[in-house]
Amino acid sequence: MTWWQRGRRTRRTRLGGEADRATFHTLHTAGLAAPSLREGLTAASAQRSARHLRALLGVPALALTDTTSVLAWDGAGDHHHDQAGALAASAVEQGMTGVADRSELACTRPGCPVRHAIVSPLVVDDRIVGTLQVFADHASAALVRATEEVSSWVSGQLDLAELTTSRTRLAEAELRALRAQISPHFVYNSLNAIASFVRTDPDRARELLLEFADFTRYSFRRHGDYTTLAEELRSVERYLLLEQARFGDGLQVTLRIAPEVLPVAVPFLCLQPLVENAVQHGLEARADGSGPGLVSIVARDLDQECVIEVEDNGAGEDPERVRRALAGDTDLDAVGLGNVDARLRSTFGDDYGLVVETAPGAGTKVIVRVPKFAPGVQAQMKVPG
Repeated sequence: MTWWQRGRRTRRTRLGGEADRATFHTLHTAGLAAPSLREGLTAASAQRSARHLRALLGVPALALTDTTSVLAWDGAGDHHHDQAGALAASAVEQGMTGVADRSELACTRPGCPVRHAIVSPLVVDDRIVGTLQVFADHASAALVRATEEVSSWVSGQLDLAELTTSRTRLAEAELRALRAQISPHFVYNSLNAIASFVRTDPDRARELLLEFADFTRYSFRRHGDYTTLAEELRSVERYLLLEQARFGDGLQVTLRIAPEVLPVAVPFLCLQPLVENAVQHGLEARADGSGPGLVSIVARDLDQECVIEVEDNGAGEDPERVRRALAGDTDLDAVGLGNVDARLRSTFGDDYGLVVETAPGAGTKVIVRVPKFAPGVQAQMKVPG
């Protein structure tokens, strides 16, 4: 077995033969085109990928188009550029690969290598979104087949781009939905609690009003999909201060946070719904009124992970209802547990969904695990100054 170390080659390995070298060249060239194509079919991505696709097919010229016009041309014979739009429209209409000969590629330039064009549709989600056009001095069955194979591969990359865009839009929609779910009762009750202090304790009323303003500013900010655990906990503390102003001694809060995990990146608004659930569905549902409601928030450093636990001593919940809420039943998910679970899984993988421990009369504990370092998340994180 030959071992490799990042940044340093420990043994020189030669590619065995011509077939090995051809395979490597093909895979390497395709790999160069893939990142651009996964941005979607745009003029910029087409320009960056066209030369690699032409090298992959070994032809004099290649074009990428949308359904009517040229996005990129690479190679010789660019005086045929204007004909590519009509070829694209024809391929879209026919819905299949077509071959154009010299009669359809009028040319008066001597020595022009473009005598045939092979035009293959690019299909994303059963829709033709453009074409791959290969220009050469021949249109053999092998070249037509190769063009169709590359077109199919390009379509696959564009399909991945569409999927990424759809996931991004879904995540944005879920976040908007979560913001919309911030309880109107919380807003109303908070303002009522603040108003109750205006005459008896104006300084506290002013402090609470500032906390309320900071809480709402954070909840509706537009600074990206991720934040630090420190920022998220700061917003949670503001929420709990406002709820304590309402409940008084009836709500007691304990926080135990390991300093090492404060910089950990987390999805925006991933803890506030869990704490709201502890208050709204836990403490407010304590029918017996025996003792104060307790909310505990613990964040621990556990090797490569951060573990966050939100626990209350409220009325608890039927585990089956919780399971259905996590499965996406919005009728049972008043404060977005399913939303948070879905965003955690989408961000970090299925191993990082919510774990909920609850039973009627036994309170509720929600456990969140996140990796302490997730490169893709850190790159997108924006923390407000």
